[in-house]
Amino acid sequence: MERFTPLAPRRPIKVEALYTVHYFEYASGYAFHGESHDFWELLYVDSGSVRVTAGELRRELRQGQLIFHAPGEFHALAAAGAPPDLIVVSFGCRSAEMERFRSLVTDAGAAERALLARIVAEASAAFAGPLGDPASRGLLRSADAPFGAEQLAAAALEELLIRLLRRAGGHEKAARPGGEADDGFVRTAEYLERRVGESLTLEQICRDNFIGRSQLQKLFHEHTGGGVMDYFGRLKISAARRMIRSGRYNFTEVAARCGYQSVHYFSRRFRQLTGMSPSEYARSVRALLDAPDDSANNL
Repeated sequence: MERFTPLAPRRPIKVEALYTVHYFEYASGYAFHGESHDFWELLYVDSGSVRVTAGELRRELRQGQLIFHAPGEFHALAAAGAPPDLIVVSFGCRSAEMERFRSLVTDAGAAERALLARIVAEASAAFAGPLGDPASRGLLRSADAPFGAEQLAAAALEELLIRLLRRAGGHEKAARPGGEADDGFVRTAEYLERRVGESLTLEQICRDNFIGRSQLQKLFHEHTGGGVMDYFGRLKISAARRMIRSGRYNFTEVAARCGYQSVHYFSRRFRQLTGMSPSEYARSVRALLDAPDDSANNL
C-alpha cells in the first residue's frame, strides 16, 4: 500500500473563544463611558459615525471603518451626528500576529463587510437572545441552532482577520482569494449601496454590472448566504432604521426615500426583517436613548 505523508495546515490566526457578538442600533446622542477587559474587541461602524477613545487615541470613525481594542485597553465611544449602527465582536485569540491589530483603524471593503455580515448572521442563528442587548455579558447557545453555526461564525472572523493582515502589509505577496469573483461582488454591492433609494429589478442590476443572472446569484450566496434582491432589501431596511432613529422623517417619507411605492408595503417588509413595525421600532429606540447610562450598558 502506498504511503501518504499528512500535513497539518498552519493556522497563524486561531479564534479560541467568542465572548459577545453585538449589532447595536443607537440614536443620536448615545454615549458609552468606557471599560476594559482581557480579550480582543472589534468595533465596526456600519452606518453613521462615532467618536472613539482607545487608550491614548482619540478619533472619529465614519461608516465603513473599524477599530480593534487590545486586551487591557480602555475604550469608550459616543455617537457623532447621524445615528450609528455598530457591530461589536469580542473574542479570544493568542496568535502572535494579533499584535498587528493593536489600535488599528482601517476601512472595510465590500468583501470584509460581507464577512462581518456573515459573523452576525451565524451568531444570530447560533446563540439565544437578541444581538442588540447591551446588558449581555456572554453568549448562550440556542437550542435550535443550525449545524455548525458557531464554527462558521468563528471561521468568518478568522478569514476577516487574515484578509486585514494581508492588506495591512507584510503579507502583500499573498494571492488575493476570490480574484475576479470577489471584484464582481464588490462592484455590485457598492452599486446597490449607492441606489438604496431606487426600485431596481434583478435584470437591471445584471445589465448595469455586466454580469449574468445565475453568476450574480451565485456570488451573493457565496458572500452573504442569500440572493442579491434579499441583500438589496436588507440594505433598504437598514437605511430606513437609520432614518427613523434620526427623527427627521415620518414613515411615509422614509418609505419614499428607500424606494418603496407604498408605505403599507414598506411597513410589511420592515416587520418581516426586524420583527416589529416601524412605529414599534421608533418606540424601542426612544426607550434605549432614555435609559440610564450605567454599568449595564457595556460593549
